Amino acid sequence: MAERKLVQLGNEHVLAFEEYGDEKGVPVIFCHGWPSSRTMAQLTHEPARDLGIRIISPDRPGISGSSFQPNRKLLDWPAVVQRLADDLGIGEFRMLAISGGAPYAYVTARAMPERVLAIAIVSGAISLVDLADRKGLLPLYRWMLALYRTRPQLLRRLFQLARPVLSLRPPVRLRPLVLKMLMLQACDAESLRDSAAFEAVFESQRRAWRGSAEGVIADAQIYAQSWGFPLEEVRVPVRLWHGKQDRAFAVRLAEEIAARLPNCKTRYVEGAGHYSLPIRYAGEILEDLISV
Repeated sequence: MAERKLVQLGNEHVLAFEEYGDEKGVPVIFCHGWPSSRTMAQLTHEPARDLGIRIISPDRPGISGSSFQPNRKLLDWPAVVQRLADDLGIGEFRMLAISGGAPYAYVTARAMPERVLAIAIVSGAISLVDLADRKGLLPLYRWMLALYRTRPQLLRRLFQLARPVLSLRPPVRLRPLVLKMLMLQACDAESLRDSAAFEAVFESQRRAWRGSAEGVIADAQIYAQSWGFPLEEVRVPVRLWHGKQDRAFAVRLAEEIAARLPNCKTRYVEGAGHYSLPIRYAGEILEDLISV
């Protein structure tokens, strides 16, 4: 079982992280999704161990074990990663981002091209600010984005009301019901029937909600704001993986992102969705990433 570790960030703030895979392996910094937390990286543990990869997975500020930082911006994240890498004595590294972790990998690669050798984006979130057509987004995301723009206080209150429920751990016998209620793609539901995968995905979400609703809200606000830089400035090698059955972010949105990246290789996977892609292909994704 991974052990929580802490890095001091100054002003009594701390960054919580855990490590998976091979503790002496090739360093890869993991960027968890939303709403999620550092333990999502359990999805990578076995393939990382087999491939000789060291996965370092931090909680973002305000999530689970990391201190809340009010008014943070996406552009603040590279300094946090730099402090983490320096504290661990790591010079160069790669990054693996799942879903909502994507902008955090992009911004770090842009800010630290001399240290970030490559990044892998899996089921990656996109910039929403200038998105003209939102039909490629999950309906829940469209609804939250609309509320954020028109009634932000109501959205905040709904998050606070949801926290007690979303912090609960459902009994094992109710997992099939949970999956049915989520109305997932068949490929995603099938992958999440695996007990280890279910725990990695949903326990990481529960940890985020148990930390605080404010932390989850602050993390969500990052996606509704400008990232603060054009994607064309990300010049390190990017490996972009996206399932053709992804309902959270339609594959055409991933294609638009890939076209803007100067050094990007893509793999659009037939029969894979938002969850099943990182669950089923973690080994291939990691093997490809460390080959760059």
